[in-house]
Amino acid sequence: MQLKGKRVGVLVEEGFEDLEFWVPVMRLREEGADVVIIGTGRQDVFRGKHCLEARPDTTADQVHADDLDGLVVPGGWGPDKLRRYDAVLDLVRAMDAQGKIIASICHGGWVLASAGIVKGRKATGSRGIRDDMRNAGAIWVDEPAFRDGNLVWGRVVADIPAFCRELVTALAAQ
Repeated sequence: MQLKGKRVGVLVEEGFEDLEFWVPVMRLREEGADVVIIGTGRQDVFRGKHCLEARPDTTADQVHADDLDGLVVPGGWGPDKLRRYDAVLDLVRAMDAQGKIIASICHGGWVLASAGIVKGRKATGSRGIRDDMRNAGAIWVDEPAFRDGNLVWGRVVADIPAFCRELVTALAAQ
């Protein structure tokens, strides 16, 4: 239980990638973390790309960086919606300013790019966001998972085990 006493937020929006959401949630809980599902307030239940559902515990405008030790941004189509909410971007910026762990997998990098926190930093994700990340100033790296400072990155569903290992290690070390 490496993460006992840690509180980690996981963002959710319609069209999230089911495995990139649920596997980290379960892995964090397995390590003893208090996991808080954070939505946009747009609806009470969000459905993933493969029809699994997630119910937010709270909304991004109700959460403060001081309340969390880390934040996870799963992939799928959800990140394209998440990055349209000022409260989500403000939370990401505040977490980054405090040096707290922010983990992104697959298309989750869109949220970090829209928050303006990737310039000059290593990043990865789905190949589909490579140009977006480079245009935001990130240094694209094609590796399954890694950590660059307070940012933890994962590529795609197949890399979830490596992503979760990096995430747990980063949170435990914080």
